[in-house]
Amino acid sequence: MHPNPGFRGETAEANLAFALARGFGALCVNAGGGPLVSHLPFCGHAGGIEFHLVRAAPMARALAAPQPGVMVVSGADAYVSPDWYGMEHQVPTWNYHAVHLRGVVEVLPETALREHLERLSAAFEARLQKAPWRLEKVPDDVLARMMRAIVPCVLRIDEVQGTLKLGQNKPEAARQAAGRAMLAEGFGPGATEIGARMAAPD
Repeated sequence: MHPNPGFRGETAEANLAFALARGFGALCVNAGGGPLVSHLPFCGHAGGIEFHLVRAAPMARALAAPQPGVMVVSGADAYVSPDWYGMEHQVPTWNYHAVHLRGVVEVLPETALREHLERLSAAFEARLQKAPWRLEKVPDDVLARMMRAIVPCVLRIDEVQGTLKLGQNKPEAARQAAGRAMLAEGFGPGATEIGARMAAPD
């Protein structure tokens, strides 16, 4: 996380809410051969978040015993040109929104897998304007075969950290000018969101 406290103003509750709304991140754990990273959808779980891993994945094997881990959840991000501030002696930077969920990762009992899959699919299907897809639509034999290939896991959260870097260390007029310029000529899918937040008044 960025060390500047000006970019760390969001509460732990707000950061966790952002992560759960995003519902996708990169889980990182250490292993004998070095760090492992898996990109995963997840949903809330009592005291943490739950997800599943492909059984054959190196990370699943590394979790033979509980391990410390961090889920990195990224939001919008965008490049900032120093010319946009209308100030001298500025340098390029990148503004972004990110949350880290730290804790202990462990494999859940296989008996928890079906309920986990039901909760995970329900969490995302509820966001769509249609009747939700349900696990019962998959034939039992097909579902059993697919479930044998994955393992349910949980990250029991000990710490929530977040960075929301929007140029808060600049004068308001300069930050807003950079936000408007980003909206007009910025690039990447995050430029619209970051630019709008920078251009908004305090």
